Amino acid sequence: MSATNLDRVFHERGRLAICSTLLAHPDGSSFTQLQDACELTDGNLNRHLHALAEEGIVATERVTGRGRPQTIVRITPAGRERFLGYIDALEAIVREVQRSAKPSESPMRTVPARSTSQ
Repeated sequence: MSATNLDRVFHERGRLAICSTLLAHPDGSSFTQLQDACELTDGNLNRHLHALAEEGIVATERVTGRGRPQTIVRITPAGRERFLGYIDALEAIVREVQRSAKPSESPMRTVPARSTSQ
């Protein structure tokens, strides 16, 4: 598995956060909830949602009722499948890196040497 096989539409912090959040909320999230969860500005969230909608990954719906109208964002079935495929590819890359790394090369696996002299 190569990093070049990753779906570039997801390989950006904002879009990764959006899709992760929507995957955890299958009934959708309001624009404001999504903005807060992903820590994005109005403009950034709009830009990312537009890019994801063009790819058929998310769908937006304007809901009116009591109070102000809300925009509800949902991940589409095709978007869910595509995002989960991206996560699987990312996990495969991580596993391969972990397999190929020597234990002494990984900072997480480094154990401080004990001093035997006092």
